[in-house]
Amino acid sequence: MEIVHTPVLLNECLQYLSPVGEPFESHAVMIDSTLGEGGHTYNFLSKYKNLSIIGLDADKVIQAKAKQRLAEFGDRVHFFNGWFQDFYADYPEEYEKPDLILFDLGISVFHYEKSERGFSFRYDEKLDMRLNANSEKSAADLVNELPEEKLADLIYLYGEEKFSRRIARAIVEARMGGRIESSKALAEIIWNAVPSNYRYGNIHPATRTFQALRIAVNGELKRLPLALHNAFNNLKTGGKMGVITFHSLEDRIVKNYFRNLGKQCVCPPEVAVCRCGGKQCAELITRKPVAPTEEEIKMNSPSRSAKLRVVRKIQDATEYHLAGVEGY
Repeated sequence: MEIVHTPVLLNECLQYLSPVGEPFESHAVMIDSTLGEGGHTYNFLSKYKNLSIIGLDADKVIQAKAKQRLAEFGDRVHFFNGWFQDFYADYPEEYEKPDLILFDLGISVFHYEKSERGFSFRYDEKLDMRLNANSEKSAADLVNELPEEKLADLIYLYGEEKFSRRIARAIVEARMGGRIESSKALAEIIWNAVPSNYRYGNIHPATRTFQALRIAVNGELKRLPLALHNAFNNLKTGGKMGVITFHSLEDRIVKNYFRNLGKQCVCPPEVAVCRCGGKQCAELITRKPVAPTEEEIKMNSPSRSAKLRVVRKIQDATEYHLAGVEGY
């Protein structure tokens, strides 16, 4: 049976990012910054006939699947293969500026179930985890080359794993007997490294370590702040931008940046004269993050940690609006 990714918070996205009323009028342009298999885009195009969408994705393989799925919409959908931070940093001249922008920072079920790149510890696959094959370092490179202390710090910082030191020590000891190349081998090392009572919790003990490696390999947190900033400044005035996050680290980045956009002034205390413009750059449409309903969580368990935040643009932001945002 073909596995299809279920888009999270779909109804909420369709509501909060609807291209209805001013300033969208008869036509609107949306950018799906993380196209994946095209789930959100498919539903937006189906519901809103005045909408065209530019779909971005760094993974050529999954983008090919999206192209097949979205073929029925013809020239209402366009595709860009590459990282979203590169797209927004150098916005292509051939594209109209967007009225709507969506980021879904989750990983598609395709990558866990079909990519064969070691995203899942349930399969015996090559330990890779790169969304873009041109990325320099694979997960295997980090696991086999990082010093123990740096590996432990990575697992703790990006995975929020309380047994990061024990896991890093076990990995370093194991790789002395030969390079660790498979997801299954790594999962077994982690399983044996943690206390016995930790092995039977709500999640597999390798979950957080695998998350940490995936984040590090793909630079997910490092590229997010500036990508959000450039995306916001490419957005048309009056347009809306929504971001779906799945763990506390990326949600904190989005929350702090959006909070700065909603302030009258974000200049540091030592700046005598306001340089940021002294005006609010965005309206916070969602004062608190929107979470999935109990019904959605029952139907799609990966949605349980999802949070949606949405802003409406008033004016461009300055570099001062990135102050205090982690990763910048």
